[in-house]
Amino acid sequence: MASLEDFRRGFTTASAVETHTLAEQFAGLVPPDTVLALHGDLGVGKTTFVQGLARGFGIQDHVTSPTFNIYTVHAPKTGAVDARTLVHVDAYRLEHPRQLEALLIEDFLITPWCMAVEWPEKIAAWLPPTAWHLELRIVEGERHTLRLC
Repeated sequence: MASLEDFRRGFTTASAVETHTLAEQFAGLVPPDTVLALHGDLGVGKTTFVQGLARGFGIQDHVTSPTFNIYTVHAPKTGAVDARTLVHVDAYRLEHPRQLEALLIEDFLITPWCMAVEWPEKIAAWLPPTAWHLELRIVEGERHTLRLC
């Protein structure tokens, strides 16, 4: 099992399955009621990471990027270990952090929860100072890296 220190050093994965597995382990390290800011260009694996994270939280829903909905709420199955609601936000289409207020996302943040935000730089002023930041990249050989900053 990977530790927070391991995630701070970073990982390189060669497949979506490896990314899912790491994200599932990461879910066990994330305290309840945490915002995760997922930084990275298009195609680096942000949604793939959230899919594994959801599995780690006991969520059985099919997780896709909520680009057109802006956010999706996923509830865990009853009795799951590390169970919490996952609010998956894709801020790509937002032009200003104030737009989030109209979406009433905070109504779904009933403890325990985790909010995973793709394209967090679009709403940086809205993110809490306690948010955890992960950097995802593509490196040579179509491999992907992820690191907790």
